[in-house]
Amino acid sequence: MLNVACIMGRLTADPELRYTQGNTAVVRITLACNRPTRTGSEEQTDFIDVTAWGKTAEFVSRYFHKGQLVAVDGSIRTGSYTDKQGIKRRTFEIWANNCHFAEPKSTRSNDNNNYQGGYNDSGYSRQDNAPATSYSTGNTDAFEEIPTDDDLPF
Repeated sequence: MLNVACIMGRLTADPELRYTQGNTAVVRITLACNRPTRTGSEEQTDFIDVTAWGKTAEFVSRYFHKGQLVAVDGSIRTGSYTDKQGIKRRTFEIWANNCHFAEPKSTRSNDNNNYQGGYNDSGYSRQDNAPATSYSTGNTDAFEEIPTDDDLPF
């Protein structure tokens, strides 16, 4: 089974950090995500609810603000409940695994400490413009060629 969601959009409001009775941090945000359209047609926007927990929630509440472009990856969660009128309703949200800034630092406003990067459960990750490591011009002594079916003589 695979349940992976990756979205990018603008925050519709400042995040508000809350804590569960068990003292776990949680933040719920909504991202306005533009839907791709055909040329000449009116742009449409989806408003997608995102929930972040623990250290990710604390990071989001500290560094993200209304209007910022944010990238989120996580998993889709659905649920249902019965409202006060007795009508059964369904819920849809993304539970965030990772949250990152998605625009250059120079275009963000109200950015505490001018931090550029993102948070995931393994800690802070820096986003820099360093080129990816390339082994085509480097020392390849640590690598061993693994024969494939194409390399066999028969």
